[in-house]
Amino acid sequence: MAGHDTTPQFTEDVVAGVLAHMNGDHADDSLVICHALGQRPDATAAVMTGFDHEVAIFDVTVPEGVVEMRFEWDRPVVNRTDVRMAVVAMFRDAQTRREATPER
Repeated sequence: MAGHDTTPQFTEDVVAGVLAHMNGDHADDSLVICHALGQRPDATAAVMTGFDHEVAIFDVTVPEGVVEMRFEWDRPVVNRTDVRMAVVAMFRDAQTRREATPER
């Protein structure tokens, strides 16, 4: 089957651990990511709800309600260390974009 992705998914305990860490210790960082990469400076909250080897998934509170945002990783992500490195890179990219965007 051409194009079928056979990359193993993360175990439930890895997903739960990463989500608990991100939402407990890095909620503000998640919001920065969604402001800049999701182009939603009006977002007031962001919760990481999942991820796989292709994307990070956030539920983001905006004036019209809660929307889902998905951001592709900038590198291969196959283990927990990869996820950490990819999230840090995503956050740094978001910071750079935010600094380059003049306030409205």
